[in-house]
Parts: sequence; structure tokens; C-alpha cells
Amino acid sequence: MVVLGSSGSIGQNALQIAKKFGIEIEALAVNKNYEILNAQIAEFAPKMVYIGDESLREKVNCKWVFSGADGIEKMLENCESRRVVNALVGFAGLKPSVATQKLGKTLCLANKESLVVAGKFLKTDKIHPIDSEHFGLKFLLKDRPPIKNLVITASGGAFRDLNIQEIATATPQMALKHPNWAMGAKITIDSASMANKLFEVLEAFWLYKTDKIDALIEKSSVIHALVEFIDGSTTAHISKTDMKLAIASAILDEIKEPILGNFNLLEIKNLEFEEINLEKYPIFSLKNDVLKNPNLGVIINAANEIFVKKFLNNECGFLDGKRLIFQSLSHFGEPQISELNDVFEIDKKVREYCQKI
Repeated sequence: MVVLGSSGSIGQNALQIAKKFGIEIEALAVNKNYEILNAQIAEFAPKMVYIGDESLREKVNCKWVFSGADGIEKMLENCESRRVVNALVGFAGLKPSVATQKLGKTLCLANKESLVVAGKFLKTDKIHPIDSEHFGLKFLLKDRPPIKNLVITASGGAFRDLNIQEIATATPQMALKHPNWAMGAKITIDSASMANKLFEVLEAFWLYKTDKIDALIEKSSVIHALVEFIDGSTTAHISKTDMKLAIASAILDEIKEPILGNFNLLEIKNLEFEEINLEKYPIFSLKNDVLKNPNLGVIINAANEIFVKKFLNNECGFLDGKRLIFQSLSHFGEPQISELNDVFEIDKKVREYCQKI
């Protein structure tokens, strides 16, 4: 298989699953981390690799190295692998997602932005989702009665126990301390703002073809998803806070042996659910808007990526994320998207607008 974003936590876990089950790694892709890439080349011997930063090509220990704007797509065209794990971060993952499906390969998707900005242009019924929440929903929706509502859970992120005044002065270092998961910088910031949960709602919309979707805070992250059925029953998906299970479900045709140990139910002490406080997490107040008009995802994602970059560089405060996103939505209104090129054009305009603010 191919692993895009192999230097991140999802990519590294995917490689360990591949090693455990004897899956050959044909190609890898990273943005800049050539040291991790070289270690992976030594261990997994891929035929070809991609590195985003062209100036680092000479430091990569592989005979066949791709780079540049269309490098990943060109690499995929040369791959025989039928399965591609897309664990790239942000909007940059969209083109590889589209290319993977155009080439008739199976898309194992951890890059939620692909669905957030362009779900209408992807064959969502062919996607193998890697998010723990969407893996949980997929598991719960097998052989089920009619659905009333889908529910995904949120930990609340690094600021869940802070008040708004404390959040206003929070630093990037504070935001990066996620209480339950070890993740990359962007997704950890998105978790703290609840932008991540908004994106996951939109993911579920495209993956499971329903707008009956909600989210609740469950601080332990033991319960990843729930489904409320029309008959009055509710089921929950419980597992340890480890992404290997969701990854294995996406990349393996069948799981016949344990990936993780079962969660010890006796360890669950205080299982509580809370509504998401929209005053504290204003970005999530856009849930009904994006479910009504998924095209808004392009604007929200672009503005959010600019905010995260600025916040991590100490160029703005944490609450400026709300201002940037809502101001962008007000400026651009409801975008008309009829073809894939519209997504890239709107994304570009929103980024240019946000950079000027």
C-alpha cells in the first residue's frame, strides 16, 4: 500500500499495522521530515517516495524521489498498490484524495479536509474512514434498524476546563497539550477550538448520507460514537484511545486477530456527557449551517488553516480564530460550487482575504 503523511502519528501507526500483517509498502510521502522518511525507507524499503520540500530531495535515501506541486499525483500514477492511506494535513490532502479515486484505488482517509471542502466530488461510499469517530459509526451501522440520530464525541480539547477569559490569553503551548490523544499540532489546535468536531460532523454527513448528526463532550474519550435508532435504542462504540484499531479497519480486508486489548469496563468510573458550550466553542455553532450548506466547508477550512498557522506563530490570540472564520463567512457568503476547480479557486481567495486581516 501507499502511505501519504507517513511521518505523522496516523502514518506511523499505519506502517506498524502494515508490518504486523505483512503488507508491502510501495510508496511514502512526507512534507519536510526527511530524517523520519529515511528511517522508514531503511525499514520498509519503498520503491518510491515523495518529499514536499524540493530543496531536501538530495537528503532522501531513495532512488525514485518525487516532489513539487503535482509530485504526489505523479507518484500515485506510478504505483501498483490498490490501497492508499491519506494522512496528509489540511487542504493539501484534497488533490491526492481525488487522484486516488480517479486511479481506481481504495482511499483510506484520515485527511478530513478532503471531505470538508469537496465531499460532493468524492465517492464517499468507497472511502474507508480512519477517524475513530467515523470508524465507530461504521461499526455501529452494520445490520441496523432505521436511524434517528448519529452522535460523535469530543474530549473538549486542551481548554475544556478553562473559562473564556483564560482561553483568551492562552498560548500555543497550552493549546497543544491535549488531555487524551497524542496528535499533530494542527489537529490538536482544532480540537481545542472544536473546529475538528465541526469538520467531523461534515465528514459524517458525506460518509453516511444523513444530516441527523450531533456531538457531545465525553471527557475520557472512551466512547467514540453512538447511534440512536428510531426504535428508541442507542448503541455505543467503546475502545481504548489508540488509533491503530481505526487504521487497521481501514487498511485490512478482514481483522481476525486482536489489534488492541479490549477496554476494561471496570476502569470506567465517571462516564459523563456534556453539551458543547457554544459560547466557549463558537465555531461549533456553525454545525447546522454546514449541514444545510456543505459548500461553506471550503471557507471555514481555509480561514481556519490561516488562523492555526498564525496562532502557532504567536501572531494572534486563540479567540481570533472565531473572528477570522465568521468574518470570512460574512465576506464570501454562500459559495456556488459546481466543479472541483471552484473549490481550489475559493480556497485561494479566502486565504488571500485572511492574510490581509
